[in-house]
Amino acid sequence: MLEREELKRYNRQMILPELGLHGQEKLKAARVLMIGAGGLGCPILQYLAAAGAGTIGIVDDDVVDISNLHRQILYSAADVGQPKALIAKQKLNQLNPFVELIAYTERIIPANAQQLISNFDVVIDGSDNFTTRYLVNDTCASLGKPLVFGSIFKFEGQVSVFNHLGGPNYRDIFPEAPPENEVPNCAEIGVIGVLPGIIGTYMANEAVKLICGMGELLSGKLLTLNALDNSLSIFKIATTAPQLPVNKTLPMEGNRVINEVDANTVIQWLRETPDEIYLVDVREDYEFDDENIGGVNIPLYELEEHVDSLPPDKKLVFICQTGQRSKIAAQQTRSFSGREAFSLKGGISAFNF
Repeated sequence: MLEREELKRYNRQMILPELGLHGQEKLKAARVLMIGAGGLGCPILQYLAAAGAGTIGIVDDDVVDISNLHRQILYSAADVGQPKALIAKQKLNQLNPFVELIAYTERIIPANAQQLISNFDVVIDGSDNFTTRYLVNDTCASLGKPLVFGSIFKFEGQVSVFNHLGGPNYRDIFPEAPPENEVPNCAEIGVIGVLPGIIGTYMANEAVKLICGMGELLSGKLLTLNALDNSLSIFKIATTAPQLPVNKTLPMEGNRVINEVDANTVIQWLRETPDEIYLVDVREDYEFDDENIGGVNIPLYELEEHVDSLPPDKKLVFICQTGQRSKIAAQQTRSFSGREAFSLKGGISAFNF
């Protein structure tokens, strides 16, 4: 039951017929685990606490650094050197004393993942590395927990809801992680400060809808947003990966794999059989104009309308900056037309210009 003060606090959202008193009570009863209290975690935690999510767990073993402050706006200069999970708990308690906050000043690892996640109803992944993403995804899949996912890179962000009512999980679109040395992090490549706020707010919105049972979720869909040119697209995700036992790797068999090919192989193909190869660069126009290795330029969000025009007798190789958008392109091509295609591993960054 909601207390009198809570009824006042949440009045503006409770008058929405889609949410109402029943939805607010669902929020109060919900137990949400936030993986990461960094760029994505900050806006998610603030909006979930403000919305009245009853219990929120915060998992983060990092401390506040001055380089975090341009995007992790839950913290201030006075917090530098302090544990993020504890500072977040302290500040969110001030924001909403009706929310129970649990701080875990530890990293989620195979040894503790199942215990942490099993205690919550909904998991939100705001981590910044592939090791954690796959661990969280696989654990949620094995325990039957819905997962709200988001990621950011420079000016781009992605959002989806995985493992919801039998829907796809993270491995359905990215079957395996790229080598760690092939994907730069924010410290190496940079990120615009407002992007985590935009993507984090989308993720918080999906979590609230999921808990309250309202609206249309991004389950079976991947939302991509480019903050530099304001392009936003939603792609369908085909369910191909089996449900995974915790901490196990996916067997790569048959056509369940997104075929990746390295730069040396592409160079060899172009040298030996150039007429059999068709390169499709799925980056934005300005990225293609800046540097490319040839082929046609079809931005990812325009791919669906051009799939039928791709030559059926040639080997398709999709290219992007880091190899992530090209994986989506290969998966989407298979979904749209049944054709197999290759994704350039490591993207255009793998070439030495």
